[in-house]
Amino acid sequence: MSSATRLSRAYQNAKVIPFNEEDKFILFSDCHRGDNSFADDFANNRNIYFHALKHYFNEDFHYIELGDGDELWENLTFKSVFEAHKNVFLLLKDFYINNRFHSIWGNHDMAYKNPNFVKKQLWSYFNHITGDNEDLFKGIQVHEGILLKHTDSGQEIFLTHGHQADWWNYNFWKWSRFLVRILWKPLNVIGIADPTSPAKNYKELIKIERRTKAWISNNNQIITIVGHTHRPRFPEPGEIPYFNDGSCVHPRSITGIEIENGTISLVKWEISTNDDGILQIVRVLLEGPQKLMLYKTN
Repeated sequence: MSSATRLSRAYQNAKVIPFNEEDKFILFSDCHRGDNSFADDFANNRNIYFHALKHYFNEDFHYIELGDGDELWENLTFKSVFEAHKNVFLLLKDFYINNRFHSIWGNHDMAYKNPNFVKKQLWSYFNHITGDNEDLFKGIQVHEGILLKHTDSGQEIFLTHGHQADWWNYNFWKWSRFLVRILWKPLNVIGIADPTSPAKNYKELIKIERRTKAWISNNNQIITIVGHTHRPRFPEPGEIPYFNDGSCVHPRSITGIEIENGTISLVKWEISTNDDGILQIVRVLLEGPQKLMLYKTN
């Protein structure tokens, strides 16, 4: 099966979410939440991510996670990830209770493709204080793709992880998971990177972007937002509308894409200092805002 076929299947089976000018969305991906060990890349940015997420919750944003939210290659179960970052998941639960949390699976959490696995791992958790199982994301479904569709204009925005354009990491993810657990996780602790990751392999990254752009060009120039490569991308109107929200495991920062008031923006959250030398977490606008309607289909 070609990358184009995989992307088309994700688009055709995508969950449709209607939206209008009043709806607001924040898109993050590639959090790679782990077990808080030395191999947990998310741990370094956890406070930045949590602060940003609280901001978006208070501002009535929907949160859409574009895959690889949980690191299920290095970790056998979701339980160890939940215990390491419980405050994050309880905040995500608040989004979910308010119908503002939507999840997509990527290659590192492709186990969520199985509804039974999702039900077992994500629907509830054991509360050590009460001694009971409590609801977490009860009833949640994790999708391969999500389609935002404007209620007035009909404009579509296709969201997916993007590993559909990565032949190895889509078809042989179980083999990659095995290698990561047995070989690359211990090596990662001493600073040796996994060479199968497109984020660490520039030539492969370019190929993945090229395949995704080709699919967009052959599918009515639909706005497409992905993650996977960890490289933020924000095209100008008139260019192929290929967006990438980056990742939450950049050194000392996270990047994401905001959609609100009919516009789209690329943002970064990072730790900075004020004039008094006090550390603070700040939002930095990297690109945009651009009007979504400027990215018109053919």
